[in-house]
Amino acid sequence: MNAHRYTIQAPGKLFIAGEYAITAPNQPSIVAAIDRYLSVDIQSSHLKRIDLPQLGLTDIHWRFDDDKFKLSVHDDRLHFFASVMKTIYQYKGADTPAHIFVTSDLDHDDGKKYGLGSSAAFVVALTEALLQCGDKQAVDKLTVFKLASIAHFKAQGNGSCADIAASVYGGLVYYRSFDFGFLTQALSNNIPVKDLVQMDWPHLQIEQLTVPTSLYFMVGWTKEEAQTKPFIERFQQLKETDRTSYQAFLTETDTIVETLHESFKDNSQTGVLAGIRANRQLLRGLQEKIDVPIETETLTRLIDSAKSGAFKTSGAGGGDCGIGFVSDKATVKQVKAAWLEHGIEYLDLNVSPFGVTVN
Repeated sequence: MNAHRYTIQAPGKLFIAGEYAITAPNQPSIVAAIDRYLSVDIQSSHLKRIDLPQLGLTDIHWRFDDDKFKLSVHDDRLHFFASVMKTIYQYKGADTPAHIFVTSDLDHDDGKKYGLGSSAAFVVALTEALLQCGDKQAVDKLTVFKLASIAHFKAQGNGSCADIAASVYGGLVYYRSFDFGFLTQALSNNIPVKDLVQMDWPHLQIEQLTVPTSLYFMVGWTKEEAQTKPFIERFQQLKETDRTSYQAFLTETDTIVETLHESFKDNSQTGVLAGIRANRQLLRGLQEKIDVPIETETLTRLIDSAKSGAFKTSGAGGGDCGIGFVSDKATVKQVKAAWLEHGIEYLDLNVSPFGVTVN
């Protein structure tokens, strides 16, 4: 057994464009890996122990009995851990005896969430850690993405997996969602995990992009926590109550994101700013349709603070962060001052140049 100790880091994420629509299959989005990280320290050990001190969960042990995963305690906060452990057990065909220690700088010191995708980063980092430890499995990024997506999907039952893509690949990521029905059916048919990751996943596209060098990326935190699940549920209801509006939103989002995709590829400052503004307006229209405050008063102040540049909500809205781009340092300074006046906290976040890493 390889007794080496590894530290695996996975970045958080922020959505740049394509929110809500990305919960449907074959829809595009742009998501940024952010330079705050969740770390998993792992070392081969007979203890089979995990510690998550920031959650107050320590000295927790696991075992597999006749292929069934068992924990020494019951805590709902461990369902992602359990799902990854079971997924990698099925992939490797064996347990990974280890001592795992988890730390994160993705949330505020007082426990409030910024909305940086901590559960996805945890799933990605733990997946990579288990592949590295013991009988080391050398896999490419696409395989890590698929394994982490399987585990995340099993634990949550849904999700776009765009946050998984950002955490695995790093940088600015163009992500087109796969056919969720394909994965759901494959899992219900008990297709072996090893076979499932080797299959082509319908519609899946992942491409790394770069931010135009002339633009400054800015993030403001409202200090309000988003209510992602109920907002997404209201959007899903639109599919049943007003199919025409639902489909129109998907089509318009696709057009905006694809144009934005090309603007990033072409290093077009004006194209990027126009795309961000267009997506903001589309989301404002959606909130009227589904009657939820995607863009709260605080987020509106955050967005409208910039005399130039382009800003929008990030993620489901209703709180968390707003993001945007400006083209000069003078505007950066002006926006920071305006946010301070409105009680909005500027977060010194940048696009992470790398995804999940092993040290």
